[in-house]
Amino acid sequence: MAMERSEVEIVKPRNDKREYRRIVLPNSLEVCLISDPDTDKAAASMNVDVGSFCDPEGLEGLAHFLEHMLFYASEKYPVEDSYSKFIAEHGGTTNAFTSSENTNFFFDVNADCLEEALDRFAQFFIKPLMSADATIREIKAVDSEHQKNLLTDVWRINQLEKHLSSRDHPYHKFSTGSWETLEVRPKAKGLDTRLELLKFYENNYSANLMQLVVYAKENLDVIQSLVESKFVAVRNISRNPFDFSGNPCPSEHLQILVKAVPIKDCHKLKIFWPITPGMHHYKEGPCGYLSHLIGHEGEGSLFSVLKKLGWAISLVAGEEERSYAFSFFYTIIELTDAGQEHIEEIVGLLFKYIKLLQDSGVQKWIFDELVAIRETGFHYKDKIPPIHYALDVALNMQLYPPEDWLVGSSVPSKFSPDTIQKILNELTPSNVRIFCQSKKFEGCTNLTEPWYGTQFAVEKLDIMTLEKWVEKAPDVNLSLPKENVFIPTDLSLKNVQEKVRYPQILRKSPFSRLWYKSDTNFFTPKAVIRIDFNCPESNHSPEASVLTKMFTRLLMDYLNEYAYDACVGGLSYGINHTDTGFEVICLGFSHKMRVLLDMIISNINSFEVRPDRFSVIKESLKKKYENYKFHSPHSQAMYYCSQLLEEHSWPWNEKLEVLQHQDPNHLSLFTIRLLRKAYLECYISGNIEPNEAESIVEHIEEVLFKASNCPSKPLLPSQHLTKRIVKLQDGLKYFYAVKGLNPSDENSAVVNYIQVHQDDIKMNVKLQLLALVVKQPAFHQLRSVEQLGYIALLRQRNDHGVRGLQFIIQSTVKDPLHIDARVNAFLGMFENTLYEMSEEDFKSNVNALIDLKLEKHKNLREEAAFFWKEISDGTLLFDRKESEVAALRELKKEELVEFFNSHVKFDAPQRRNLSVQVYGGLHLTEYKHAIDNLPPGSCQITDIFSFRRSRPLYGSFKGGVGHMKL
Repeated sequence: MAMERSEVEIVKPRNDKREYRRIVLPNSLEVCLISDPDTDKAAASMNVDVGSFCDPEGLEGLAHFLEHMLFYASEKYPVEDSYSKFIAEHGGTTNAFTSSENTNFFFDVNADCLEEALDRFAQFFIKPLMSADATIREIKAVDSEHQKNLLTDVWRINQLEKHLSSRDHPYHKFSTGSWETLEVRPKAKGLDTRLELLKFYENNYSANLMQLVVYAKENLDVIQSLVESKFVAVRNISRNPFDFSGNPCPSEHLQILVKAVPIKDCHKLKIFWPITPGMHHYKEGPCGYLSHLIGHEGEGSLFSVLKKLGWAISLVAGEEERSYAFSFFYTIIELTDAGQEHIEEIVGLLFKYIKLLQDSGVQKWIFDELVAIRETGFHYKDKIPPIHYALDVALNMQLYPPEDWLVGSSVPSKFSPDTIQKILNELTPSNVRIFCQSKKFEGCTNLTEPWYGTQFAVEKLDIMTLEKWVEKAPDVNLSLPKENVFIPTDLSLKNVQEKVRYPQILRKSPFSRLWYKSDTNFFTPKAVIRIDFNCPESNHSPEASVLTKMFTRLLMDYLNEYAYDACVGGLSYGINHTDTGFEVICLGFSHKMRVLLDMIISNINSFEVRPDRFSVIKESLKKKYENYKFHSPHSQAMYYCSQLLEEHSWPWNEKLEVLQHQDPNHLSLFTIRLLRKAYLECYISGNIEPNEAESIVEHIEEVLFKASNCPSKPLLPSQHLTKRIVKLQDGLKYFYAVKGLNPSDENSAVVNYIQVHQDDIKMNVKLQLLALVVKQPAFHQLRSVEQLGYIALLRQRNDHGVRGLQFIIQSTVKDPLHIDARVNAFLGMFENTLYEMSEEDFKSNVNALIDLKLEKHKNLREEAAFFWKEISDGTLLFDRKESEVAALRELKKEELVEFFNSHVKFDAPQRRNLSVQVYGGLHLTEYKHAIDNLPPGSCQITDIFSFRRSRPLYGSFKGGVGHMKL
């Protein structure tokens, strides 16, 4: 059978210079080739139309388990983990996931290394080795992943929704797998899981059920030749596609109200309906139309009404389970305490709004507006990393014809009122499922979901009851949205005379400093504006930190109704609390950005505390602090590590304590003080001319500092804020052990942090190169071989210029002291690997890191984030990449070995080490032993704040006005 090459034209954005081609190999493997001569990274994604719905009865999680196993080794590359090692050593990353109807494998790698990476990748689907030893180890890894999810509400509620569905439909299944489903139960039935795994692979992984994307810098003919040579051997058994049609929710699972007890303190209401899958009408976009209206947040919307009533914090609506087989349309509402008492009225209001849509008919002007927004978004879509792009296209290949592989269902093209009305008519009381989760249901449930242990109760609802809910709903003014004034219409590019590579100071005053960079790389009608308000009053106490947080949240709350249209139109914004005050960020299309920013500044200037909204925000913030104790143990360990290192950071429990005593008057008085003294660090880049950038900052100064009634004054030199980090002592191992905040969580965790140096080009590249070389062997040894836990990571850490390495491991299998010892043992093992590294391998790793550093920014947002980091830290090394590449080219292997010996290995004389250990429910006995029996050479920290006060600090790079470094 000859290879098929399709001449179909793949619709692509107007500004997309990449070339695309569809081919079908003789084995029926369908491929999308993408040629991008400008790319620094190559990538690939293989989608297999086999997912967890295909799991055999009694082997729940087998598809997910197979996904894990394919990474180990192959007949051609039998050394375990050699694929992942190759990818990591050549600047890449790799991952995979299993969903209901498909499994996807993907990677990226430095562009010049694609051929060997593809050859290794192809072996997943040609002749993988799945050894008995690896099988047992990876079942444990799958189980560790399941243990990680056990106390996560998203997983728990998702499985509860599946549990309350037809047992005859695969939607009902438990999908991720565990030791119980993959080892204990099969063994009890006389099944060998490995043999079942091999059988599953042989019977289901077939080239005709696969879609491959390869993204590379070569031309299409070269990429095609490469793909043909690597993937033609993928076996095709002409497997029939799986059919998952049928209703997962027959009548007994409709018209139900489910009350579930979550882990975190929250009130969430999900109302959803089985519907005709939107995929059947993706060009008409019925679900996109309905989600736009039901999920709208502007004046007259359902959310606006619920917010005014004090019942809702957030609302989202849309379609889930993207499939041709079945689908759901959902509305999820996060409720306030008051809203939890009015669930019936809220459901009634939703049905009232649906009735309004039915009575109003499908509006062509709304459809046309949506099309205009979506088309602009598609044609001016930012470039994203190739690995993500390849993944997105591969998933689309499973669902859409070739011409729509890029656009998918994002831009509806046919106005069909009947189709939209058809889906709308399915959102009825007779078809509804209502799931509500709240701690208030504790003690009021009588059922337990078997896989995650969620406590719940089910009530059957009749039509009359639901009609009564509609009748008792408040009589409020619900309406369709008004015309969106934020849709950009001027997409022309500004003509900037001076082309610069790096940001420049365009303007300075006692009130602000403006950094500006024109767009010389992306040529899109977009911009980024970032205003960092440095306010000395913002973080000098837990009360100040809490009140600053409330101020920023209330500002976002007040702006939401007005600014929602801007977000819909491709212009996003944020007002965020920072360590030194707060920041205002606008990004997206530049045309209406000034209008939005001026409104934000106006709201800051005229800020008043509305008591009703204050109470809602206070309640939301209280839950946020209280829910810290339900964060995963490794997140808790990261939190404690930051608390130990950062000079000014306030613990969540102190914030919670002071929050209780705050009232609207406190915030009103505080806000006056907050804004009385401020300094603005500004960054503007993109499709904005220099004089316009200056005008923006001048206007902000006029409004906030220079108006006659304005209380704000510039900062005095002594008031400029710095961010400083604790300096650990050479040769000393600090040890902080604590019980996990949630006694029910059996997981323990360790963050083993090695502090190395403050920002220095030569030291930076040694640390980065070591991290590149160590990362994959650490993962393989600690996670795959020793099975310490599913989460087993090595990451670099950068705290305002203070750099180091950190191992992050979470486990139910071993206690933190044991894990910490294994980290040190690994470093001992790795010492030999480093010594034995050949000069050729050393150079290969150096070149991989150079390629990583020379990788170009993909879009304006990415570029702005890089430059802002330099400004925010005060380092101002805008040519950092070039400087570090120059240092790398001169680096010798002996210097890397000496760096490891001096700073990283267990007994290194200059090693500065902090081990943060969180003990979960399974390891409380070991906790007692750990604090009573301090490891030799360790310094135990018993009080975070005494420790912080006792240690010297690194100097800050950030000085006062006009000062770059101290």
